[in-house]
Amino acid sequence: MIRDATPCLEPSAARRPGVRDAWVTAFAQMRRWYALYRQRRALLALDDAFLKDIGLSRVDALVEGGKPFWRP
Repeated sequence: MIRDATPCLEPSAARRPGVRDAWVTAFAQMRRWYALYRQRRALLALDDAFLKDIGLSRVDALVEGGKPFWRP
């Protein structure tokens, strides 16, 4: 009987599915944080007429825009 001497070519993440799930979760969280950051910067850039159209005051926009990206 001949044994196969070729090495296992599976990626390490395929052998440990928890590692891949952790990376996917971490990447998704970073994408949410970046989207929130961009939205808050855009809110701060709006002038008073646009803020009035969406029902916010300048103070509301400053409070929301001043929050760190990790805080909902």
